[in-house]
Amino acid sequence: MTTMSSMKNPTAQRGPASAASKRRFLIRMVTVLIGGMVLDGYVLGIIGPVSGRMAEDLQLDAFWQGLIAAAALIGILIGSPLGGLAADRWGRKPIFMFDIGLFAIASGMQFFVDSPVWLIVVRLLMGIAIGTEYAVGWPLMAEFSPTHLRGKLMAAIGIAWYGGFMIAFLIGHLLNEYTDLSWHFILGTSTFIAVAIFLARLGMPESPRWLWSVGRKDEARALAARYMPDDALDDVQHEDVRKGSFGMLFSREYWRSTLFISAFWFCAVTPYFAIATFADSVLEQYGLAGGLAGGVGLSAVALAGVVVTFLLIEKIGRRTLTVPPQWLCAVVLAIIGLWAGARALVVLILFLVFSFFNAGYNTLTNVYPGEVLPTEIRGIGTGFAAAVSRVGAGIGIFLLPMSMESLGAGPTMLIAAGVALLGAGLSQWLAPETKGKTLTEAAAGYAH
Repeated sequence: MTTMSSMKNPTAQRGPASAASKRRFLIRMVTVLIGGMVLDGYVLGIIGPVSGRMAEDLQLDAFWQGLIAAAALIGILIGSPLGGLAADRWGRKPIFMFDIGLFAIASGMQFFVDSPVWLIVVRLLMGIAIGTEYAVGWPLMAEFSPTHLRGKLMAAIGIAWYGGFMIAFLIGHLLNEYTDLSWHFILGTSTFIAVAIFLARLGMPESPRWLWSVGRKDEARALAARYMPDDALDDVQHEDVRKGSFGMLFSREYWRSTLFISAFWFCAVTPYFAIATFADSVLEQYGLAGGLAGGVGLSAVALAGVVVTFLLIEKIGRRTLTVPPQWLCAVVLAIIGLWAGARALVVLILFLVFSFFNAGYNTLTNVYPGEVLPTEIRGIGTGFAAAVSRVGAGIGIFLLPMSMESLGAGPTMLIAAGVALLGAGLSQWLAPETKGKTLTEAAAGYAH
């Protein structure tokens, strides 16, 4: 008997797909989701190499430079919770297409901006699109991933982000130094990536877990049979059919999950964004060469840290990769801040150690939000945590130039060490182990 839901959804009328077809779909899903994270890293990395020319052309002081650099992060602060609410209410698929479309349009506007105010507006819109991507793309990845690969696939998002940041810094430096292209064009190169990802996302399906959570069970079964591993349908059918709300994040059942993913993410990204975005000026304060070697070097080591986490996450688990590295990074930053007479080579090594291990546990900020919350609040929970994290990242980017100028390098690094120390203590208390658990088990096991 044909149901109303199957009549509305032609895909629901198709039978189960082959294992090979499901693998091809998973590869496509991972590719388009990773593309979104490449864009995020690219947008935040591309502004560093052109900041000097942009500041000269637009006559920007330190205040305006920091505000323009932080505009995308402010946009993420707005877009991530709104995108999460929309994804939980109306589904992952429509929001998934909206955010990349908005990004492509806003990115294209960078070719034409001629004032700092308009540049801030454009990058704010791009940030809103990126924030929405966090809130819908990461839940989609978690919801479609096989249990035994979920950690790796979520960690791959981190590889994409750091890779995008490093590629942007490299491209931005080369175009800025060796071509006559304007800083408008260099910033606008993200448009080409955005359009390609938009086209690749056409025709992607809705999440079966979300469909089940809103009571559209026939569609959920059909899509799960077509796109998900054979054993995934049983776990999908364990989903609760209930309406999620923002208030659930702070309920007795889920407040620990919300506190952990939000504060852990905040403490992980705040030092990194501040140091990496202004790598040139930070390294020069310690007598080190900036430019290509400095910025790309720190980003390359960070990328290596993400790759190592990607390789180990399903072997040694989440918690081991989360807690000890944070204590180490807090100590490293404190040494940099306190050791005023350290040789430049020693300081460089310490910065590289920080970049490697910070990137490693930053990767877990991609993994935990999708695992410790149920489907009905996975979008808004991820969006809320992303918003909190971008408050920290925005503060770091906005205040670092002024802190380096007024307080000096040592006190600035000690402040960063304090943030890392706070994150380490919080994770020691709350970080769960979700390795090998289905999404239903992971959310239920961390609920209190």
